[in-house]
Amino acid sequence: MSSQSSLYGEIREQHRKMKDMSLKGKLEYFWYYYKIHTFAVIAVIILAGTFIYQLATSKDSAFYAVFISSDTFVTDEQTWDVDFAEYAGIDTDKYSVVFDTSFTFSNNGMADYTMSSIEKLVAMASAGMIDIVVADTAAFEKLARSEFYLNLEEALPQETLEKFRDYLYYTDAAAFDDGYDDAFQTLEEIQNPDEYIIDHHDPSAMEKPVLVGISLPADSKIMEAGCYNYLAANGTTYQGYPSEAVFGIPATTEHLDTIVQFLDFIMEK
Repeated sequence: MSSQSSLYGEIREQHRKMKDMSLKGKLEYFWYYYKIHTFAVIAVIILAGTFIYQLATSKDSAFYAVFISSDTFVTDEQTWDVDFAEYAGIDTDKYSVVFDTSFTFSNNGMADYTMSSIEKLVAMASAGMIDIVVADTAAFEKLARSEFYLNLEEALPQETLEKFRDYLYYTDAAAFDDGYDDAFQTLEEIQNPDEYIIDHHDPSAMEKPVLVGISLPADSKIMEAGCYNYLAANGTTYQGYPSEAVFGIPATTEHLDTIVQFLDFIMEK
């Protein structure tokens, strides 16, 4: 007898067994023999439904801001996503505006939560998801030395740079001229930067200054909200100077025009 005939015979036998059963018996029989198949079908339906729902409801990103080691209790209370979307004329029915405070970097070695934040940051930046980063000076400089940021002299209009001329932040490219094949993965290998005294607002003191950031002014929305007040309150210093909250643009962003609008937004009164 062929395997196909055997299969048909098995089907007929199962039908014969169920024919004279009560409804309860049929249900118990079905559950005994087919519960695994039932669970598998339900799981497939749920997964397919979830995927279709996410696909139908997902929005393209218009702006994604990352705040590293900010005071999340303060930052998360803000309505900047709504306010900035309105300011920039972003249709939130079609596009998303996100201020992400889930990243934390420790200045005392590579703690587990620092590594997970770095891994997440690298993955998102590599995918072009992040438009701006705000971080304390120590975290910002570690990323700058991994060549994470755009050169703002090339990325931003001169008039925008002029507005922040007293707050421009430079890093010394000579510090990472040796380069890394995978700079993101070697942040922990960078020499202890606290051994040096460096004024990141003075390019003349550097061998190869690169404009990578803007130290946020005290009258910017971010600083007025108190997102990084803990730096001054704790007397935090970095390379001989008080730590600041520094703004930078990841090299993979595709929303430079929106970023310029954001810089205008945070200084609007």
